[in-house]
Amino acid sequence: MTRIKIVDSIMGSGKTSAAIDMMNNSGTDENFIFITPYLDEVDRIKKSISSKQIYEPKVKKKGDKTQYKFESFHELLSQNKNIVATHNLFKNANDETKELILSGNYTLILDEVMEVVEQLRVKKHDLTTLFESKLIYVEGGFVKWNEEKKDYETRYDDIRDMALNNNLMYFKDNILIWNFPADIFKMFKEVYILTYMFDAQIQRYYYDINNIKYQKYVSEFIDGQYRFTKHNTEYESILKAQLRNKIKIYEGNLNTVGQLDYSLSSNWYKNKSPYTIKKVKNNVFNYFNNIVKSSSDEAMWTTYSEHKNKVKGNGYTKGFVSCNARATNDFKHKKHLVYTINRYVNTVLYNYFKEKYQITIDQDAFALSELVQWIWRSAIRDGEEITLYIPSLRMRELLIEWLNG
Repeated sequence: MTRIKIVDSIMGSGKTSAAIDMMNNSGTDENFIFITPYLDEVDRIKKSISSKQIYEPKVKKKGDKTQYKFESFHELLSQNKNIVATHNLFKNANDETKELILSGNYTLILDEVMEVVEQLRVKKHDLTTLFESKLIYVEGGFVKWNEEKKDYETRYDDIRDMALNNNLMYFKDNILIWNFPADIFKMFKEVYILTYMFDAQIQRYYYDINNIKYQKYVSEFIDGQYRFTKHNTEYESILKAQLRNKIKIYEGNLNTVGQLDYSLSSNWYKNKSPYTIKKVKNNVFNYFNNIVKSSSDEAMWTTYSEHKNKVKGNGYTKGFVSCNARATNDFKHKKHLVYTINRYVNTVLYNYFKEKYQITIDQDAFALSELVQWIWRSAIRDGEEITLYIPSLRMRELLIEWLNG
């Protein structure tokens, strides 16, 4: 049986509840690591599990030394403790982490896919310095750190650690691509990844290039409990039918700003004049204050973080929710939504998969999955009606097609 189980189940189908029920019903000899996107969720998960003592990696003093969270994580693993931690902490996993996981016979529950492949932001002159000082070299496409200089303290310690872990790829002469160590998933007794639209996620393509096999499951409510069962789309079809009547998508003149395929994309925002961006801001203001007459508390909006200050305005600024928000209930009171983004995969990552592995990422599927996840942060998750302004024609049509599918 495949040890990796992708619980590809629509939002609201009880994925997290099923995982918690599974942990609560497990034997005392079964060890779990629960990885969640947000620190705020760590405490909620700990309180939800009643049958086991759950530990959280923490910064603490040990004598005159400070033990940081990643060291604490390793200490808990060495003691075979049940652990809940964040994506960001887990991304530091190295060879020692793998050994401790394997010896602890752990099951992994990963709430939402991780950013398993990322472009490392390194200035060109810094990269030149690293090569010229012979701190790094390239071998078989991987960036290697000079073993003779691994104990040197430099401002490039993060690059050193990634290179020593064999996690850093060299791409197109001056781009560093970090990869999460794929073999760590093989160290677990079982792996459950709780997500939706897995086929649209970067982690799916990462599994393909690393030849990682998996089976798909869903979460269903059976005999008074949420459980993982073989994949089907029955609940998804029922929920979509309900959502169609509860999401009021704006159709009107405010949409003229997003008519072209790349309107409101990241590059569009970078290349347009302040006057055009001001039009987006005015449209958002008009929608919240005049069309739906939203209170500040019920307004929820997003744009690219680097352009947030150009789009924010009176009556809705505090309602900003990052476009990559996941696995949080903090915004379930929001009833009036504005999505001023036209999502595309990072160009470097898109080209990395295409040129290095001949894999073409489905841009539309990725964009839709990001949009649906963001919308689900709102009051719709509790079955309440919401209004939605999506000025991008491409994004709007993707959502409507999904709702009608």
